[in-house]
Amino acid sequence: MNMAVDRSGDPLNLVRPDLLGFEGYRSARVAGGAGREWLNANEAAWPNPVDPDARLRRYPDPQPQALRERLAALYGCDAGQLLLTRGSDEAIDLLVRALCRPGGDAVVVCPPTFGMYAVCARLHGSRVLELPLVEGPGGFACALDEVATLAEASRARLVMLCSPGNPTGHLVPLEAIDALAWRLQDRAMLVVDEAYIEFAEAPSATTLLPRRRNLAVLRTLSKAHALAGLRLGSVIADPALVRVLARCQAPYPLPAPSVEQALQALEHDVLEATRARVEETVAGREALRAALGRLPGIRTVYPSSGNFLLVRFTDAAEAFDRLLGACVVVRDQRHVPGLEDALRITVGTPEQNRRVLDALAGAEAAA
Repeated sequence: MNMAVDRSGDPLNLVRPDLLGFEGYRSARVAGGAGREWLNANEAAWPNPVDPDARLRRYPDPQPQALRERLAALYGCDAGQLLLTRGSDEAIDLLVRALCRPGGDAVVVCPPTFGMYAVCARLHGSRVLELPLVEGPGGFACALDEVATLAEASRARLVMLCSPGNPTGHLVPLEAIDALAWRLQDRAMLVVDEAYIEFAEAPSATTLLPRRRNLAVLRTLSKAHALAGLRLGSVIADPALVRVLARCQAPYPLPAPSVEQALQALEHDVLEATRARVEETVAGREALRAALGRLPGIRTVYPSSGNFLLVRFTDAAEAFDRLLGACVVVRDQRHVPGLEDALRITVGTPEQNRRVLDALAGAEAAA
């Protein structure tokens, strides 16, 4: 007697049906084989003069195990749950391509938020459904019940949450993420972008993965680890989904020098220095927020769990120009619906933060 297999909660239920059996491109490194003389990838026989150690002549390992294990230990997951990507941007793109049928499925986002969610969806031909964040006395928040209702009604395949939010700085409570993932089980994949989580002093959503298989978490070395130039991120999810995403990825996504430097950055003493810098940044953020709040001409300085502050001005154009005049470049948010009077200011060194305050104080004195 044949018994039906219970696949409830299986993230493969959410993958595009035409990709379930998709093998992707099988590169020479993946195909492998034992031997000393590698003549299977059409690589040059001699190194380039700028590469005297001949480290760059070969194609790199698509998913170097040492780096996966080091990051998995840092993020509190298994190596099989982690896929290395070219920053979070590639992870977002892979998730959209693997789960959404072009022209047939939707992605739910909560603006104002990171713009690449909508960009990747639209480039893929997926609908973008927006449910704006709700602004209250304590800052911004996601109306997660409404998010779930919209996702269910539209049969969306992906729900994208940014926590801490960019540019708002708000943090989505872990219990709320858990409840939303449970409600969307077998309906949609919930993606939590934690690019700034190190600055939040809060637990990661990766702690929910053992019981929420429709959850994916994005992490990066770009922010707290000060390695934006390496372009190295991770998507952490159920191993079955990770394998699907890997088959959708380019053959050689990670440059060998980036991998080498990332491994160095994950040594114990370097991680300790990174943690100290994060603490300095958090302290600097709170000091900057308090100082900005004392300046006239500033309407609101929102609480933030990131390494930045979202600030509303009585005259954002004047403030922006004053900062540029002091050679300080900040992120202009005036084109974003609902943030027409706002700028996003990254927390810098004490000297840079002082320059921001002096420029803005000068703006008010001139007014």
